[in-house]
Amino acid sequence: MTDPAARRPVASRPRTRRGQDTREGILRAAEAVIGELGFAAASIADITRRAGIAQGTFYIYFQSKDEVFRELVIEMGKLTRAFLAEAVADAPDRLTAERRGLRAFLGFVGTRPTLYNIVMEARFVAPDAYRQYYTTFARGYGQNLAAAVREGEIREGDAEIRAWALMGMAITLGERFGIWEGEADLDRIVEEVFDMLERGLKP
Repeated sequence: MTDPAARRPVASRPRTRRGQDTREGILRAAEAVIGELGFAAASIADITRRAGIAQGTFYIYFQSKDEVFRELVIEMGKLTRAFLAEAVADAPDRLTAERRGLRAFLGFVGTRPTLYNIVMEARFVAPDAYRQYYTTFARGYGQNLAAAVREGEIREGDAEIRAWALMGMAITLGERFGIWEGEADLDRIVEEVFDMLERGLKP
């Protein structure tokens, strides 16, 4: 049997409010189903059942499960960057911004665990989207760190390496304390991290 998606061109974003709401409902259902079951186990039938729509309606908005998965990865990137930008917008210096950003990120992961799981699975399902997700984030992060050096807020160093190191720390902390342990004391975790960042590990 021919895949219905193969007979359709790539759908444009809906212009009507009803269409936008339907597309958003599909994304939220896909986030829940794929985030819970994993990409391989989740089916379009599962997604449309969760969304409360006919299976054919899915193909009006997305060509395949792969397309909706990639859309969720892109969405997570946009949501995370916007959320963190707002969290640190009025920070008086870079270290304060780092502290607030880490606290906000850990809290955000706990509120959207299924979407976070999708990003983690993208490493295997859509490695190009996974790489783009983190390189886009790191590019802006590195620029902010470089600006902080110029302002004398932090000491000189390789901004790109620092950005990836700080991101790696946040990612694993988010998985450990945002996903695996939902009741963690996030303020205490952030304090411990910044004691290490500011003072180092030397006795």
